[in-house]
Parts: sequence; C-alpha cells; structure tokens
Amino acid sequence: MEAASHTVTNQAPPLVGYDVFTSDRALAEAVGRHLPAGLLDGAAEELRALGRASGSEQVREWGEQANAFPPRLRTHDRYGHRIDEVEFHPAWHRLLGKGVAAGLTDAWGRPGGHVRRAAAFLVATQAEAGHGCPLSMTHAAVPALRAEPELAAVWEPPAVSRVYERELRPAASKAGVLLGMGMTEKQGGSDVRANTTSARPLAASGEYVLTGHKWFCSAPMSDAFLVLAQAPGGLTCFLVPRVLDDGSRNAFALQRLKDKLGNRSNASAEVEFDGTTWARRVGEEGRGLRTVMGMVAATRLDCVLGSAALMRQAVAQAVHHASYRSAFGGLLADKPLMRNVLADLAVESEAATVLGMRLAAAYDSGTERDLALLRIAVPAAKYWVTKRCVPLVAEALECLGGNGYVEESGLPRLLRESPLNSVWEGAGNIQALDVLRALRTEPAALDAYLREVGEARGADPRLDRAIRGLLTELADLEGVEARARRLAERMALVLQGALLVRWAPPEVADAFCAGRLGGDAGSAFGTLPHTLDLRAVVERARPVV
Repeated sequence: MEAASHTVTNQAPPLVGYDVFTSDRALAEAVGRHLPAGLLDGAAEELRALGRASGSEQVREWGEQANAFPPRLRTHDRYGHRIDEVEFHPAWHRLLGKGVAAGLTDAWGRPGGHVRRAAAFLVATQAEAGHGCPLSMTHAAVPALRAEPELAAVWEPPAVSRVYERELRPAASKAGVLLGMGMTEKQGGSDVRANTTSARPLAASGEYVLTGHKWFCSAPMSDAFLVLAQAPGGLTCFLVPRVLDDGSRNAFALQRLKDKLGNRSNASAEVEFDGTTWARRVGEEGRGLRTVMGMVAATRLDCVLGSAALMRQAVAQAVHHASYRSAFGGLLADKPLMRNVLADLAVESEAATVLGMRLAAAYDSGTERDLALLRIAVPAAKYWVTKRCVPLVAEALECLGGNGYVEESGLPRLLRESPLNSVWEGAGNIQALDVLRALRTEPAALDAYLREVGEARGADPRLDRAIRGLLTELADLEGVEARARRLAERMALVLQGALLVRWAPPEVADAFCAGRLGGDAGSAFGTLPHTLDLRAVVERARPVV
C-alpha cells in the first residue's frame, strides 16, 4: 500500500499522445493558406499522421534515447583497419527513417513541396531536433547539385527519395542517400574565402584530389559532402563521396567528434583530406560561393523553421503545464500574470511560424517578386527568429518552475538546443551584413519586401508607424554597418507584424503590434498590456491531448 506521503497530486500529465500538427493552429492555418486546394487534403492527411507519430510516447522516447546515448567515433576496426565510422543509437536511425519517409528531403520536385516539407520539418523536429540536421542538408544540397547536371542525375533521385539506407555503399546502388557539408575551417570560420583546403585537378575532366582540414563537418556518416576548396581557378565547390564507384572507401579521416552544448544526438566532426581524397567539381572553378548559395539559403530557412519548432514545443509544454497545475487557489493558466507570460510566448511562437511558412511558400511560387523577397527576408528572419529562441525557451522553462529545470521535463534539452540555429549557417553579424548586401546590390529585394509589408498597410496604426520608421532608417545608410543588427531586427519585426495583421486572429495581431511595434510592453516576456484579450491567445496555443 502506498504511503500517504507518496501520493502524487497537482502534477500535469505528460504531454504525449497528441497530434503535434493539428494542435498547432498557426501551422495548420498556414498550410491551408499556402497550399492549392487540390493539394490540401492529401497534405493535411500526411501531416496529421506525422503529427500523431511525433506526439506519441514511442517517438518521444526515441528522442530521449538518441540524446542520452550520443554518437561515438570509431576510427579503426578490431584488426587495425581505418574505417572512420560513427556509431549511433538505434533510436537515431528510427528517427531519421521516419523523417525521410515523411518527405523531409523531398521539396524541390513536387507541387507545394516546400510548404509541405516545411510544415513536416516543424512537426518532426519537435520530437527531436538533432536529426533535422542531415535531413536539412540533404534537402538543401539539391540546388547546388543542379549546377552540375551529370552529378544531379546520379545523386538527386536518391537524395529526394522516401527511403533511408544507413549502410555506406556507392550511391548508384542505394535507393536513398543523405548529404552533408564541410565549409568551415579553423582559420576562417564564416570567412570561407580564407579556406586553405586545396584541390588539384586530375586528368579526367571535373575530377580532383583534395588536401586540407575541415573544422566542422556536419552529419559525418552521410553518403557525400559538399565542400569548398581552392582550385587553380579559385574557390570551388566539390562533391566528396564517402564510398567510390568501385566500392572502396574514399580518404575521409574523421579526427574527432565535437563535444557540443546541445544537438547531442547529431554528430559533428573534424575531417582530414590527405591529398588522395577524390572529389568531383560542382559548377565552375572559382564560382564555389555562387554554387553553394542556394544550399546556404535553404539551410538558413531551416534555421528559422527549426527555431520555430523549438519555440512551439516550449510554448506547448508551458501552456499544457499551466493548464493543469494549481497554485494560490486556482489554475496557473487562469492567473493574470501567468496568462500574460503564456500569451506573450505564444505570440512570439506564432510570429516565427507564420514568417517561416511564408518564406517556404515563396520558394514554391517561384515568382520574380517572391525570389527577390527571399534574398532579403531569409537573412533578416534567420537573424531575428533564431535570436528570440533562447529567451523564449528559457521563459517557458521557468513556467514549469523547478520541474522545468529537471532533465525529465525535456525543457533542458530544448534550452541547450535553442542557441544552435543562431550559430549555424552564419551567426548574427553574418546575417545582418547579408541584409545590407541585399539592400546595396539588389534593389528588387527591397522592392519585394516593401510590397509584401505594404499588403497590410492601413490595417493597424502601430504597424503603419513602424513601416514609416523603417523607411526613415532605410533612407539614411550613413554608418549603416554599425547598426546593421538593429536594421535586420526592425525588418523582421515589421514583416512579422504585417503577416500577422493579414492572417492571424485579431487578438494575436493586436498583442504582437502592441508588444513589438507599439512600444507598449517591457523587455521581458509577460509584459503585454493587460487590456488585451490574452485568454484567447493562450487558449489558441494550448495543445489538445
């Protein structure tokens, strides 16, 4: 018989056994808004199935296991042969298999592919974020591969397939492959023009051997990698397969795995090319940056989506907890101050989701205006949304009190993951400077941005004032580099506000404009004006179990 002191009361049940997609009203509405009617039923059915799986106890357990038992490097086999392999827990492979089967590498060749894939990425990575890295890079590698049609013919079909094959074999013998990348070097960081890895051409056209050291190689058990190296004609993009066509292993020495703050389930490695590492040129010599920019833009959008997923999961956990936990004579969610905190978090989360999905829809539309919008809106969104992720997750953790600080709650794992997307694919300064570059060199990008936010003009006076203030800032570019972060932030906020005013419920748009554009809030979450309809905002964010 259980002792009276061991009776458990006033604890929220675990947030499992729910549909992650359907419970996220902002995401479900974005899918309905951006997909053609003829695609919507099929896409919604797929996303609901993925949502139920991602919210299931089994998949959540896989996520816990993949992080509790991180990858291990095996440089040699028992006989002393160099093998350079990474061992993962079986849960990692199950998560990857489910992600590939759900189409997380398949966006470029199907109608509405980017919206469908972005929504699926938002859903799947709420269960476990680390396995999103190889899925993201495989998806993003496709536009770079297309710079070399002969290579794309071999690698694109298995890259966009729904089959996950973990064994390392020649690509021609596999139904599915994953692709990674190795751009960063220890001497250069984000300044890839300073790369020293060298590429020496061989007799066969397009074939080279590489010599050098890559400081960060993501997902090192992928089937091939896009890397940058200095060829005779300048910085060039190359495809480096792990296994050559004859079945032999390429020279690809894994020196060590990185011991990271978060993202523990996913391996990141230092890799050595020894002068015999075979590579195939992708695109023209000396045009390496141009070749990989399509990949970089796609992975930057995934940074936005990944942060939006972390935000949504943190908000779902906080609202769920407060909806069951009682204190001071009532439910936490009904206490005015806690309601303010939860509503503020929910507004931030919805703004991130709506912005990420609008950018995914721009890829699908492919119009000149939308492609120009992506050029300036992706770095601005990447800068701001990923910056907001850390304080949001930390505040959501605090909503659970001491329970949130305990590993079993899952919030510490979200918090450790939350800075990653701000660092990956160029940290904050790189994104802000890229916004400036677009302003200076691509007038169509600013025109597309202003036309996008102009769609909402006249709907909210606070948004109108923010647009006018932004135009004033843009008119004075003196000393602009020193205030590039401020400019990127304002552009992202104005764009989020415009999208919410157009598409979100009035209570959500009102709260965003008051707190982010109207100056009627403090610096911390939970300082929105008390006159807003905060109860409706919190109820909209509550996951239905």
